[in-house]
Amino acid sequence: MKTRLIFLLAILLSTVEVGRCERIKDIVDIKGIRSNPLQGIGLVVGLDDTGDTTLLSRQVLTNILRESGLVVIPPTLTGGNIAVVMVTAELGPFAREGSRIDADVSAIGDAESLQGGMLLPTPLKGLDGQVYAVAQGGVSIGGWSAGGNQATITKNHQTVGRIPDGAIVEQEEIATFVEYTAGYRLITLSLRNIDFTTAERISTAVNQIYPDSAAVVDAGTIKVKVPSEISQTGIAGFIDEITKPDVKVDVPATVVINERTGTIVVGESVGISAVAISQGSLVVKIKESETVSQPIAPFSDSGTTERIPDTMIGIEEQEGYLIPVPQSVTVSELANTLNAIGATPTDMIAIFNALKKAGALQARLVIM
Repeated sequence: MKTRLIFLLAILLSTVEVGRCERIKDIVDIKGIRSNPLQGIGLVVGLDDTGDTTLLSRQVLTNILRESGLVVIPPTLTGGNIAVVMVTAELGPFAREGSRIDADVSAIGDAESLQGGMLLPTPLKGLDGQVYAVAQGGVSIGGWSAGGNQATITKNHQTVGRIPDGAIVEQEEIATFVEYTAGYRLITLSLRNIDFTTAERISTAVNQIYPDSAAVVDAGTIKVKVPSEISQTGIAGFIDEITKPDVKVDVPATVVINERTGTIVVGESVGISAVAISQGSLVVKIKESETVSQPIAPFSDSGTTERIPDTMIGIEEQEGYLIPVPQSVTVSELANTLNAIGATPTDMIAIFNALKKAGALQARLVIM
């Protein structure tokens, strides 16, 4: 009953939002404005005997010490206070030289915890092999670990940490979001969820502000021409102006089912044709028990006392119902219909599959 109520609540919450409009800036991305991934291999030091015991960590430390003028060989380095880590970061589209960005640290070897560790300066490279930032600083794992000889207690993941503002940008990657084509300046709006109807509504909203400036290229792309009277320094204000209007987002009729978790998400436009549904279930109960076998004659050596396993199986078929379902055009009607027959999430998955097979489900069925 609880899972059924959760499913109904999810549907009713989605029904409340029917007809709601969204700002254009919340449903589109501007082509050219994106972040770039950075990564590097670093070394965390200062661990309390929770670091690596692998040869890799000792080799990395050896290389760092040699750069400082100390000549050592890996086998001579012992202890578990260091850990080799993968350092990752996102270089934002407008991050400038000298600005700081967050860095994530993940253990590569067999380190048990990065708690209390300090990341040595680590160059972070882009996919082109160039260094764009350098990360260093104390690692925060947002948790702790404590224990004794017989038991331990741990909070949060101990081998992944974060260094807030831990990377300094050394080289900036300037975003280019204005295209120059045939003497015109163009800005491309890319829909996060492609749909021709939504794209057309965005184009109409922009053209109401700047007539004949927006055109739909496809279901996910709208090209906007920057008027000639807008100066180069005024493009930021122009983008702000064309992305502030609200438009109604058209949601396609889709039913998404995750059979592993029993999750069902139904779009607002889903409908079913007139059908009759029978819902019933078979309950199988299995009970394992043991009985004791005693010798027949008291104080007799003719037999031994033994435990004999016994299995009891009971099958109960609950009463099924054939319920006519009228044509549904809204999510609430569909939810009421399915809950009227007492369907659980498992039953609903089977019902949706059967409706699709029968051609009565007027929606796309996606099974994850």
